[in-house]
Amino acid sequence: MQARAGVRHRRNRSIDVDLFAQCARKLVGKILGTLLEVASMANSTDRVAAALEKWSREVYGKAAAKPGALRASSFVTSSGTDLAALYGPDSSPIESYDEKQGYPGAYPFTRGVQPTMYRGRFWTMRQYAGFGTPEQTNERFHYLLKSGQTGLSTAFDLPTQMGHDSDSPRAKGEVGRVGVAIDSIDDLTRLFQGIPLGKVSTSMTINATASTLLALYQAVGESQSVAPGELSGTIQNDVLKEYIARGTYIYPPAPSMRLITDTFDYCAKVIPKWNPISISGYHIREAGSTAAQEIAFTLADGIAYVEAAQKKGLDVDAFAGRLSFFFNVHNNFLEEVAKFRAARRLWAKLLRDRFKAKDPKSWMLRFHAQTAGSTLTAQQPDNNVVRVALQAFAAVLGGCQSLHTNGRDEALSLPTEASARIALRTQQIIAYESGVCDLIDPLGGSYALEALTDDLEAKAIAYISRIDELGGMVAAIAAGYPQREIEDAAYRVQKEIEDKARVIVGVNEFAAKNDPPFDTMKVDPALEEQQVARLRAFRAARNNEATTRAIDSIKRAAAGTDNLMPPIVEAVKARATLGEIANALREQFGEHRV
Repeated sequence: MQARAGVRHRRNRSIDVDLFAQCARKLVGKILGTLLEVASMANSTDRVAAALEKWSREVYGKAAAKPGALRASSFVTSSGTDLAALYGPDSSPIESYDEKQGYPGAYPFTRGVQPTMYRGRFWTMRQYAGFGTPEQTNERFHYLLKSGQTGLSTAFDLPTQMGHDSDSPRAKGEVGRVGVAIDSIDDLTRLFQGIPLGKVSTSMTINATASTLLALYQAVGESQSVAPGELSGTIQNDVLKEYIARGTYIYPPAPSMRLITDTFDYCAKVIPKWNPISISGYHIREAGSTAAQEIAFTLADGIAYVEAAQKKGLDVDAFAGRLSFFFNVHNNFLEEVAKFRAARRLWAKLLRDRFKAKDPKSWMLRFHAQTAGSTLTAQQPDNNVVRVALQAFAAVLGGCQSLHTNGRDEALSLPTEASARIALRTQQIIAYESGVCDLIDPLGGSYALEALTDDLEAKAIAYISRIDELGGMVAAIAAGYPQREIEDAAYRVQKEIEDKARVIVGVNEFAAKNDPPFDTMKVDPALEEQQVARLRAFRAARNNEATTRAIDSIKRAAAGTDNLMPPIVEAVKARATLGEIANALREQFGEHRV
C-alpha cells in the first residue's frame, strides 16, 4: 500500500510540474505576443508618421506653395500654437492612452468626470438672470423654469457686489442695472418667492460679499423649512480673479482669503451639498486672456485657495470635492473643447500629486461654462445666435456640468425675454436633437484634439511654474504678472482685428451700413427710488438694538480668529443689511487700493 501510494504521489507531482510548465509557456507566449504587438504598433506609428511627413512635404507642401493656395491669415490658436495642416497617430499614441486619456469617471478625467456623462442626465441648464427689483427677477426665474431651465443662476447689481446698500451715495445710478438689487433678508425672500430651495440648485455670481449672500440664502431656506444640509448650489466667492481681471473686490487679499476659507470650513460642516467657491476663468478670458492663460491662471487661483485652506488646518479631502470651476467658451471650437479636457487632466494631477488628496472626488474638476460675452457684437446681433450655438456645442463636447448661453442682444443690453428663450432653446436643441449626448467624449481620440489638449496642458504648466517661482498666485498678482500677460494678449487680438488679420463677421468684414433697429430691454430708473424706499422702511421696522448687537459680534469675530460665517448668519437673521455687514468688515479689514 505504501509503495502504491508513493507511486501515486510521484505521478501527481509529475502532473503538477507538467501543468506548471504549460502555464509558464502560455504566460511567456502572451508576454512575447504583447511585446511584439507593442513593437508592431510602435513600428506602425513610426511608419504612419513617416508617411505623414512625406505627404506634408510632397503633396500638401507643393499645393500650398502655389500662389493664392492658402488664406492670408496664419493658422495659429489664441494661445500661440502653430497648427499643423494634418495630425496623425503620433499625436495620440496608444501606449500613452491610460496616462493621458483614460476613461470617463476615472483618473485623469480627461474624458469626463462622470462614467455615464450625458447618458445618465444632461448638464444643468442654468441661465444667468437678474435685473431691477427682486420681484422682477423672480418673474424671470419662474419664466425660465417653466421654459425647461433646470437650475437658477443669479446676477447681482454692482452695489450688492461691492457691499453698498441701495441708498448709499456710491450706489446712485447703479441700483438694479446689471443685476438684481439685494439689501436684506426681505429682498432675498422676494427673489425666491414660490421657488422651493430644497429642490432647486442656485448659483450666485457674487464674490466680495459672497459670505453674506450665502448667509441670506440659508436664512431664507430655513424660513421655507429647508434645513441647511438640504440646500444645494454655488457661490462664486473667487476674489483672486477680481484682483486680476474684474475689479469687484472690497478687502485686501489676506482678509479676503480668510473669508473664503472660513466659508469652506462652514460649508463642510453645515451646508455639505453647497459648492463654497466657483474658481472662475470666465472673467480672466473676458479680460482678454488666451485659452492657455485661462487654464493656468484659474488653476493657479485654485492652488492658492487649497494652500490657504490647508494652512488653516483643513484636510484637503474635506473640501476639495466641493470646489467647482467656471470657464468661458470662445469661438475657436476645437481649442475650446481641448481646453476643458486639459484643465480636467491637469487639476487631477495637481490634487493627487501636489496636494496628496486621496479621495478621487477631490481630483475631479467640475465646471460651469458660459458662452463668451466678449465675442458678441452690437452690429448684426442676430449673428450672435450662431456664435452662442457653436460655443455651447463646444462646452457640451468638452464635458461641462452646467451651462449658460448668452442672449443675442447682450452686447446692447440685458437680454429680453425673447432672447433669453432663444438662448435656452439652443441648449435644449443640442441636448435633445443633436445626438452628441448619446456618446461619451465623442471627439476623444481625434488626432488634432489630442494634440491641442497636450499643447494647452503644457503651456498651462509653464505658466503655473512661473507663478510658483514668483511665490504663488497672491504674490504674482501683487507683482502684476497675470495682469500684464492678459493685457498683452488682449492687445494682440485687438491689433489683429484692426488690421483685419482676424475677421469678425459684421464688424470688420461683411458689415452692413444700415442695421435694422433692434428692440432692447430697458430698466426703469424709478425702480431705484422704489428699492431705496423699501430699504428705509425695512430699517425703520426692525429691532435696531438686536441688529447692533449682531453687527458688533461680526466686528469681534473679525478682530479675532473665529469663523466669520456664524455671526454673519446671525446678523442677517437679526435683519442687518448687506451694506451694514460689509461696513463692519471694512472697519476691521480696510479696503484694497491699487
